[in-house]
Amino acid sequence: MRHPILLAVCMAGVTAVAGCGEKDANATVERAFKDVNVVDETNLSDVMLTVADPNEAVSYFARSAKEDPDRIDHQRGLASSLARAKRRTEAVSAWEKVTKMKEATPDDSVELADALIRSGDWARAETVLNSIPPTHETFARYRLEAMVADSKEQWKRADSFYEIAVGLTTTPAAVMNNWGYSKLTRGDYPEAERLFAEAIRQDNTLFTAKNNLVMARAAQRDYTLPVMPMEQSERAQLLHTMALSAIKRGDVATGKGLLQEAIDTHPQHFEAAVRSLRALEAG
Repeated sequence: MRHPILLAVCMAGVTAVAGCGEKDANATVERAFKDVNVVDETNLSDVMLTVADPNEAVSYFARSAKEDPDRIDHQRGLASSLARAKRRTEAVSAWEKVTKMKEATPDDSVELADALIRSGDWARAETVLNSIPPTHETFARYRLEAMVADSKEQWKRADSFYEIAVGLTTTPAAVMNNWGYSKLTRGDYPEAERLFAEAIRQDNTLFTAKNNLVMARAAQRDYTLPVMPMEQSERAQLLHTMALSAIKRGDVATGKGLLQEAIDTHPQHFEAAVRSLRALEAG
């Protein structure tokens, strides 16, 4: 991949020698190589932030940040990688450092708020979000605003922020799932069911939404699986969830039948369902 680039660099160097002398040629080549290295570094950073092992990415960006601590992209990469590696306390510290840099943007403050929520510090997350200018209207910001409002049981505020967030993204499945779970915790089961179903329509691989949908239906004593794409093992797991929900609501006979169906459906031995059924039969 790099051979054509290197050939072009060498040719540029030869041309410079012919026209400007050896000193100018060397400077031209050095600048050209520097440009190539910047491109390669950018590509490597993108890989580290997306597909690389999170802890390998942490090591890479930690080295880069140590070598050039004033580069905000290195500091952002380190903070993002720490968050991906679920090293939450370190991620908070890293994002705090980024937000204090001269080139920091409101997006960096949103990332700090996200890291604080993941570490369980909801109060500080709210403070950070309140410090962001209201003109900074992004999906990430409103998703977090909705979650903070949820945590304080400010339901109307939460609904408003969820609705805005959904309108600011082309991939709303995850936030619809969060919104549905909020409705589920409030006891608004029909609306929760609707939002989970919509999340699945947006992304039919989102198993969490499928599981939540089953719980919302079971809360209404609807113990039938909805029509949706699912693998055999997923179907067994959803039947198991439905069975436990039925038992919790006192519909023990129904739950027992669903557990047996889950065991029969699973393509392998379904240990969790077997244990649940044995415990139920043992009284």
